[in-house]
Amino acid sequence: MGANHGPDPHDHHHGKATRIGIGGPVGSGKTALTAALCRALGGQLDLAVVTNDIYTTEDADFLRRAGVLDPSRIEAVQTGCCPHTAIRDDITANLDAVERLEDRYPSLDLVIIESGGDNLTAVFSRGLVDRQIFVVDVAGGDKVPRKGGPGVTTADLLVINKVDLAPFVGADMDVMTSDAHRMRGELPVIAQSLVETPEAPEVAKWVLAQL
Repeated sequence: MGANHGPDPHDHHHGKATRIGIGGPVGSGKTALTAALCRALGGQLDLAVVTNDIYTTEDADFLRRAGVLDPSRIEAVQTGCCPHTAIRDDITANLDAVERLEDRYPSLDLVIIESGGDNLTAVFSRGLVDRQIFVVDVAGGDKVPRKGGPGVTTADLLVINKVDLAPFVGADMDVMTSDAHRMRGELPVIAQSLVETPEAPEVAKWVLAQL
């Protein structure tokens, strides 16, 4: 029988916060969605955020300037490499950032981990997050969902963002959403515009259901 080395300190089931990852291509609206969720849920949940950028702390700085959370609840990871490496392959820096937040705020309910911008293959390690949201936007064209990739097909929630831009970029929302449902089977899809619904109510409701 193998030795029992005790509980994994990174395992949130030992009284730790639920972790939800938000990933997606560059410019899809991940940081804006993170800010919207902080506005929507900050009054009812004890939450914090980890952001990932390659060389800067730009996303963390954006959230701090937006005033959606106390600045001490936002940790920035500079990956120095392709974003998927820090959320999937070597997740140590993100785990350390989560632990700093949990030490600072022992009663955290939720930590949102926002990935740096990457492609359709970027998914989170299940050792880092409990659920993952993948964000695409209509400006990339209505072909994006049918291109597939692990982000589109396996994420727990797919968000099609910036639907208010569809008329201006020639994207057919019926095609985009039907392709998304076809590629994902029973997994949920939410289409939204943060211009029209700034607090992302459908995504916020989904997040609450995961806790």
